[in-house]
Amino acid sequence: MKKGQKKLVFLACILLVMAIGSASAFAAPGGAGAVTSAIQGTWDAAKNVVNNVVFPVLDLILAVLFFVKLAGSYLDYRKHGQFEWAALAILFACLLFALTAPNYVWTIIGI
Repeated sequence: MKKGQKKLVFLACILLVMAIGSASAFAAPGGAGAVTSAIQGTWDAAKNVVNNVVFPVLDLILAVLFFVKLAGSYLDYRKHGQFEWAALAILFACLLFALTAPNYVWTIIGI
């Protein structure tokens, strides 16, 4: 076989595998109930990922930023004699919002 023919055979095999795999994906044996349960399962999985991964990572990032800014503000206070509160207050408010968000965000969305 020539190089062009090998590519064509390879693409045909890929398309055949995709066609066979997608045929079983469209055959839902439960009708509409299977679709709603699949959607509900997807939402539950997404909710678990957001609660267990996204919010803790966001909390960690905000906490690190807060303490870095606190240290920087303290060093500026020692150097200049005045303490900057605005950035610390904003970071602290964002941290509190992110820490408490899993308690109410799902009721706002309606899940």
